[in-house]
Amino acid sequence: MKTRFVLIQTSHAGNVGAAARAMKTMGFDDLVLVAPRWANVLRREETIQRASGALDVLANARIVETLDEALDGMSHLCATAMTQRDFGPPTRTPRQHLEMLVQGQLQAEPAAPSTAPETGVAFLFGCERFGMANEDVYRCNVALSIPSNPQFGSLNLGAAIQLIAYEWRQALGGFPLENAAPAQLPDRADAGQVAGMLTHWEQALTHLGFLDPAAPKKLMPRLNQLFNRAQLSPEEIHILRGVAKAMLQSTPPNR
Repeated sequence: MKTRFVLIQTSHAGNVGAAARAMKTMGFDDLVLVAPRWANVLRREETIQRASGALDVLANARIVETLDEALDGMSHLCATAMTQRDFGPPTRTPRQHLEMLVQGQLQAEPAAPSTAPETGVAFLFGCERFGMANEDVYRCNVALSIPSNPQFGSLNLGAAIQLIAYEWRQALGGFPLENAAPAQLPDRADAGQVAGMLTHWEQALTHLGFLDPAAPKKLMPRLNQLFNRAQLSPEEIHILRGVAKAMLQSTPPNR
């Protein structure tokens, strides 16, 4: 399924560069600008600086005059809207809708116009000051609304694109975590190693006068339970034996 990000009447060149960077980090490269403020926006210094190396996305980007041109070949249109419209497509969070899209659940909805597979997904973003025009939202399949602080829900354009791109990439399966070493559980000390260490500790605690062999109470069984819960490794057994050895070599206190 093709993926396209469409920016409508973008007024700040830096946001175009930020969009390119956000897209590239998530593996997308199809960017279309509809009637941007600057005809040379893709070559402006601020755009290039904010792209932070995503120059291939800028080089591949297109500028068109109408939204119809920008949406050519796209079958599923996702508007972005901060507030829900009284009329128009359903409003959903990006995660909810994109998971439904990937899983094919949208084709079972009564409002779905067709059961044919989607040929491409376009994410539409309006201008920085006013957002998307109602007529542009109405032609979309969904209005995506990013959940945010009710008292301060304003996201800049670059941040909104990054969030949408991330959610879409995750819905598609995400990227593997590179250079992540698989979690390895340490080897467990066997019962004989634990018993030998406990005997060593019993000798050391007796040497220090902490354990009275004539009245041991339940000290050693309790220590046994403690070390069992700790699930000690052979290396940890070695450390505890070293502690016991040091206690045995110390001068016992006067009794």
